[in-house]
Amino acid sequence: MKAIIPAAGLGTRLRPLTYTRPKPVLPVAGAPIIVHALRTLCAAGVSEVAIIVSDATREEIAHALKQAPAVEVTLINQHEQLGLGHAVMMAREWVGQDDFCVYLGDNLFEHGVSPFIERFRQERPAAVIALVEVPDPTAFGVAELDGERITRLVEKPKVPPSNLAVAGLYCFTPEVFGVLEGMPPSARGEYEITDAIQGLIERGGRVLGQRVCGWWKDTGRPADLLDANRLLLEQIVEDVQGEVTESRLTGRVVIPASARVTRSKIVGPVLLGEGVVIEDAYIGPFTSIGPGSVVRQAEVEHSVVDAEARIENLNTRLQDCLIGVRAQVRGGRKVPRTHKLTLSDASVVELA
Repeated sequence: MKAIIPAAGLGTRLRPLTYTRPKPVLPVAGAPIIVHALRTLCAAGVSEVAIIVSDATREEIAHALKQAPAVEVTLINQHEQLGLGHAVMMAREWVGQDDFCVYLGDNLFEHGVSPFIERFRQERPAAVIALVEVPDPTAFGVAELDGERITRLVEKPKVPPSNLAVAGLYCFTPEVFGVLEGMPPSARGEYEITDAIQGLIERGGRVLGQRVCGWWKDTGRPADLLDANRLLLEQIVEDVQGEVTESRLTGRVVIPASARVTRSKIVGPVLLGEGVVIEDAYIGPFTSIGPGSVVRQAEVEHSVVDAEARIENLNTRLQDCLIGVRAQVRGGRKVPRTHKLTLSDASVVELA
């Protein structure tokens, strides 16, 4: 089985972080989101992946793939973003006559995607769709089921037929391309994958819905990135190789050999990147700090700090923060007790 990861969009809901970089390369738990997606597919036995990119996202995604596992990746350009169905059609020639899955790479699954792919391989229906119960189905594609068989699928309905939302993983035979080929755009002017699945159902295709076990996270908004970071850090294993001097480590902490911790306290789960320097600082739970960053005379917890950031001389704790590449947070004289920040790349914030 092959896999398609749509990654041509600009991620407008994550601005200002996505003004300078596309959403799939934003980091959580020490790696770009798209790298987590590739690791998930690799663990499911998928070795050939097409990533659908745009002119705006291609370069950054290609750079992020340097951290990816050993899978064969093909980048395919989508010059117009006309919906998920359109993105899938861009890979038609690449897919050929093989079965394939479509994995929305900004979705994370506690137990990966293996259960869905294995079910598809065993039964080979027209499609297997991952489903998850959500409190507000109106923001998703929503399924109506008869047993495990999906009888109807609608995109962002005002009156949902159930609380079962499509969770970002679809397995198909090449038959779906025949439906997509003659399908008109939706009222939004896009080619919806939910319409294609409904077309399979109307042609008599057997479309199965399989519920997600464990947690599922769509990283579409800043708060979701923080939550995804927390969930992934829950899974890390302690690994302290770097220099730790006059410091106290509690819980599961990852410190690579090139990182240095001096006169500081770290309470895990915490993940430090290569070359990170922590001096006279406190790093609290559920924090990941990117390569080359410096935290000095400051306190940070439940945050994602990207590469080469500097956080120094603060009299208040940073909490629930997303700090971009090479961003700087410098302390001043009078500050409130806490700050909540979302900083894009190369930002400079002076707290005075």
